[in-house]
Amino acid sequence: MRLETYIDQGTGREPADIVLKGGHFYDLVTGELVQSDIAICGDRIVGTGEAYRGQTEIDISGQIVVPGFIDTHLHIESSLVTPHEFDRCVLPYGVTTAICDPHEIANVIGTEGIQFFLDSSLETIMDIRVQLSSCVPATHLETAGADLPIERLLPFRHRPKVIGLAEFMNFPGVIHKDPVCMAKLEAFQGGHIDGHAPLLSGLGLNGYLSAGIRTEHECTTAEEAMEKIRKGMHILVREGSVSKDLHALMPIITERLSPHLALCTDDRNPLDIAEEGHLDFIIRTAIAHGVEPLAIYRAASISAARAFGLKDRGLIAPGWRADLVVVDNLANCKAQMVFSAGRLVNDELFATRKPVEPVGLDSVKARIVKAADFSVPARQEEQPVIGVLPGKIITEHRRFRLPSSGNQSTVDLANDIIRVAVIERHGKNGNHANGFVQGFGLKKGAIASTVGHDSHNICVVGVSEEDMALAANRLGEIRGGFVVVEDGKVTGEIALPVAGLMSLEPYETVRDILHELRKAAYALGTTLTEPFLQVAFLPLPVIPHLKISDKGMVDVDKFALIG
Repeated sequence: MRLETYIDQGTGREPADIVLKGGHFYDLVTGELVQSDIAICGDRIVGTGEAYRGQTEIDISGQIVVPGFIDTHLHIESSLVTPHEFDRCVLPYGVTTAICDPHEIANVIGTEGIQFFLDSSLETIMDIRVQLSSCVPATHLETAGADLPIERLLPFRHRPKVIGLAEFMNFPGVIHKDPVCMAKLEAFQGGHIDGHAPLLSGLGLNGYLSAGIRTEHECTTAEEAMEKIRKGMHILVREGSVSKDLHALMPIITERLSPHLALCTDDRNPLDIAEEGHLDFIIRTAIAHGVEPLAIYRAASISAARAFGLKDRGLIAPGWRADLVVVDNLANCKAQMVFSAGRLVNDELFATRKPVEPVGLDSVKARIVKAADFSVPARQEEQPVIGVLPGKIITEHRRFRLPSSGNQSTVDLANDIIRVAVIERHGKNGNHANGFVQGFGLKKGAIASTVGHDSHNICVVGVSEEDMALAANRLGEIRGGFVVVEDGKVTGEIALPVAGLMSLEPYETVRDILHELRKAAYALGTTLTEPFLQVAFLPLPVIPHLKISDKGMVDVDKFALIG
């Protein structure tokens, strides 16, 4: 579109391409509902506050227009569908920009996964922006499928859709000046560096922020968030399928603090999206619990855009990108119509996208396992048990004296303690670690997954070793995914052949399969709302405590993994 055309349509010399008439728009500067035409030329708004003629005129009487929503941190892989299907699934809910970290696929297949996301982002209707994965591998405590030192990230730095460096999860490495961490941080000084520092505070937080890190999505209490806001961080309020921090953080979602807030989902699957929504769910939930509409709508758009340097979006004003959501009312936040860069979102628009060839279709290279591989020698003393915290990805390091049979430790169903194992699946060393987990609720059977944050090896939980072996081996046969086994029979499964993380099916098919898969998991007795993503997060290291030493360092000596 020529600049002259924007000016001619904005001044009314020419009819605008599209005019929304008869409604109000929400002014996120003043908090006013303004009755006004909205004129659109190409990809941008060119007129408000005046009457306009349009080549296409759309009556939105009785409705309100708000800026498109921005998900500031997510892993599209956790939606279990490809970027194209994520686009088609989420954009109708009003999410016009998604800032993703392809951390999951990068940990499986490296730069090929990042390239897949960049290629996809050039075709999607939604504006997908990419953060370059900073922690591949995520930890030295587990075997990943790839290694991305700074030399492999730099060729992507100036790609059109790249914002900066993704969540820097290795905060101990930052504080202790690990050379690999330092090389990445040095390379991105002056650019955007995303944070990830759960529970970090005091001197350790100061050191972490001194590396130029500005955003944080891991806050789980208002107190934690306030310290980080006071120290200059932009807090991304998270509500996903597993990590649900919205209610805990509602006290900070105020008009005064809204310039320092944004919203994100991190990990959310199509079933939850279908049942609840996406960022629109966060908005209406917050308002229903007393949050000021201006505060939450700012966090969903203009504050998010400013935090990530997206200077062209987040307001309804002339010259701004025409990412618009027409809602029935502010409190309900139900999208009636969505515009992405001035284009009305519908099936015809999605049909214009070019497909992108899938990658990582043969990434599951795990060895065949048998029931005996899941045995754990009996101990007289207490032994480590991972403690699940519902609604959170962080877990607790607990200790129990477990019952035994012969010379082997066994499950303790009375205390909700079952087996858990991680099986290396990248074909590198065949490692296998066993342990126990509390809080899953299983009374029988097994659940297995190739989605295992962050290295994405096979993770399997279960009561029966035989069922665990069947579930793990079945994952190899379907090229990755989720499997539920009960009494020696597969009762539910979904194939995720794209790096063992994403389906090749439409999101509607994935949603329907997940519904049946969840039923199969509930039949085993689990009480968790999202048992599959909870399995996926179990391989994360357990940090039983964080404390600052006299030298201002984080004490991480008590990291513990299963096994």
